Amino acid sequence: QVQLVESGGGLVQAGGSLRLSCAASGDTFCISGMGWYRQAPGKERELVADISRRNRINYADSVKGRFTISGDNAKNTVYLQMNSLKPEDTAVYYCNAQTKRTIGCDGADYWGKGTLVTASA
Repeated sequence: QVQLVESGGGLVQAGGSLRLSCAASGDTFCISGMGWYRQAPGKERELVADISRRNRINYADSVKGRFTISGDNAKNTVYLQMNSLKPEDTAVYYCNAQTKRTIGCDGADYWGKGTLVTASA
């Protein structure tokens, strides 16, 4: 079992910045990678960025050059630094953790409750 707690969402003006944090607890040794997804009103949930234990990183094209994902394995925490925010970035941002399917690990995906990011024009 893994629990994820997000923080850092809020309301900013376009062009501003926010830093999201996601702290994992429980069976954190099972986690193979973590990521950030977002869901805007009326749209499907989409990958924003993810990062593996070996720091392999993927970004959505829409956020490349503006967002940076990072992880701190010692703290079991991932971050998403969001700069130059645009109104189209407005969404609920969800933290995701992927776990291994091995002894003591269930191989499931885990999700946080989400944190709302609003970038106003």
